Amino acid sequence: MNSSLMKSVSGVRGIVGESLTPELILRVGSAFAKWVRQGTVVIGRDSRSSGDAISRNLESVLLLSGCQVVDCGIVPTPTVQLMVEELKAAGGIVISASHNPIEWNAFKLISRKGVFLNAREMERFLRLVEGSFTYQKWNRIGTIHFFTDADAIHIDRVLQAIDGNRIRGKNFKVVLDSVNGAGSLITQQLLNRLGCQVIPLHCDLTGTFPRGAEPVPEHLGDLSARVIAESADIGFAQDPDADRLGIVDERGRPIGEEYTIALVVEHLLSRKPGRVVVNLSTTKAVDDIAGRYGAPVTRTPVGEIHVVDRMRRLHARIGGEGNGGVIAPEVHFGRDSLVGIAFVLEMLAAREEVISRIVESLPAYVMRKGKVSIERKRSETILKKIKRQFGKEKMKMSEIDGLRIDFRHGDFIGGWVHLRPSNTEPVFRIIAEGKSKKQADAIYRHFQAMFR
Repeated sequence: MNSSLMKSVSGVRGIVGESLTPELILRVGSAFAKWVRQGTVVIGRDSRSSGDAISRNLESVLLLSGCQVVDCGIVPTPTVQLMVEELKAAGGIVISASHNPIEWNAFKLISRKGVFLNAREMERFLRLVEGSFTYQKWNRIGTIHFFTDADAIHIDRVLQAIDGNRIRGKNFKVVLDSVNGAGSLITQQLLNRLGCQVIPLHCDLTGTFPRGAEPVPEHLGDLSARVIAESADIGFAQDPDADRLGIVDERGRPIGEEYTIALVVEHLLSRKPGRVVVNLSTTKAVDDIAGRYGAPVTRTPVGEIHVVDRMRRLHARIGGEGNGGVIAPEVHFGRDSLVGIAFVLEMLAAREEVISRIVESLPAYVMRKGKVSIERKRSETILKKIKRQFGKEKMKMSEIDGLRIDFRHGDFIGGWVHLRPSNTEPVFRIIAEGKSKKQADAIYRHFQAMFR
């Protein structure tokens, strides 16, 4: 397999012209047509310059396979998920490599339930990709419908989950950085509906990204400067397919993508307690906040569908991932930056506090993330060694996704580390969190050295 072609619960992604080729588009489209038994397929994409060509090819394959296609154009990933539900389609495909750099693109595969295929379903689908295909005769090919109401349906669903009038009464000034991605227009429309004064930044559908794709602090310099210059109440940053949300406070300081879910958990549990579901790599602040309200927390492997599956089974109140992903069941079971924005604004309106003060009231942790390039076989050997060492020291460990260690004593007490292969890049990830930068750095360096 080409090293730049990634197949996981996050979909099938590769570098355009290298591993993402017309042959791959043909195979993915043909296999998905088989998967949905020639049913209706909803298609949407982010703004990448490669997206139009890939979309046209994919739709052609689906039509020739006998599927009916609903093309929503450039829309966020959660919008496509919602439209699969709304139209009772057989499935959906989002053409987006999410937070990956501009040279990547991908196929995110959605079931008839409006959620991504789980690990078992992806395994079955990938077997279809390797199979053989037949196509329809001229009088049995599918038809395509270009759907223009998807944005409005998504916005209405978000507004139903919040007190919009309370937000409108505050006339918040908001800077929005959509990295010229799929959230550029729909998010401005949502903010306008909420009575906000919107200052768009990087909200042009140019097909190129003016900053790093992930809404992480090191990519938000322009947003921070604009928030200060405009004396804005808050700044919001999205990734190219608008399922992740980063936040900049009124002082121009990024709060860190981990604290997006922490804020929403605090807001929702303060109104109505309930179970929280997050992945292993999400900040421990979520556990502390949930503890304030007597709410149980369940952790899952990394990957949206793992969180969603557990949320559905446990009837969770709220869930998400520490990469800026918020999942609210009352809207739909998928990460959604528009949902995160709506809940944070509702929180600001209800508490009548600036965002920096609210963040300061949350449990304080510092996280350090990094990655190493290492052969899978060697990384497995190192993980076994680490398990033996920390098992003898009676640390709390989880092996459901790589290895997470919660430290109960010693210099690292109160902190944790998560070591795992990436679902979306050919690398091994190290995520460390501590009560201070010094502790987080020490944990990170300790384990980074073990992988050299």
